Amino acid sequence: MNPKLILASASPRRRELLAQAGYPFEVQPSSVLESRQPGEDAIRFATRLAREKAEEVFARRAVAAGTVEPAMVLGADTVVVCDGEVMGKPSDAADASRMLLLLSGRTHHVVTGVAVVWGASSPPAVEVAAELTQVTMRTLSPEEVSAYVAGGEPMDKAGAYAIQGYAGRWIPRISGCYFNVVGLPLALVASLLEGAEMRIASQLSPAKDLSLR
Repeated sequence: MNPKLILASASPRRRELLAQAGYPFEVQPSSVLESRQPGEDAIRFATRLAREKAEEVFARRAVAAGTVEPAMVLGADTVVVCDGEVMGKPSDAADASRMLLLLSGRTHHVVTGVAVVWGASSPPAVEVAAELTQVTMRTLSPEEVSAYVAGGEPMDKAGAYAIQGYAGRWIPRISGCYFNVVGLPLALVASLLEGAEMRIASQLSPAKDLSLR
């Protein structure tokens, strides 16, 4: 039997990327608050949130079903880092403008934490990893920033921009995974999911003579 894959995210970009990669999955958004702890660096922040999101959805499913079913829950969180500041989604239009003007004419980093929680028994297993991409943005005028923010695209994006959208014209180069900047590093995700599938198969096979195909 194939373990069910659940995406613990409401992000339409992550849904599109996971579907693009050929994975059948369900969407069950997490209710975890995306707040950073004092002194937490970007990688620890992103990976902690990814893990908490995946664990919260896995636990919720187990309670609802009354048992632990063979399943994998994928959590992710993306942040942008520039000049030591860790940026999530902007709080309002003024915050979005501030972020974009900070990124303007500079090179920054995009970090996505990814977590997979899985199990055919309790407690579930967890694996966490992070992807980092370097992004260069050209210099923006205040008028360009104001027009972009007014269009609404930045408001639910880490760092207040979407590389796959209008802001793509401002980015002359990246170093690393493009999909990471969109919100889900597909090669890293595939590696984690394949490892989880193999471990679930090894848990199930001795007891139930079941295998994953």
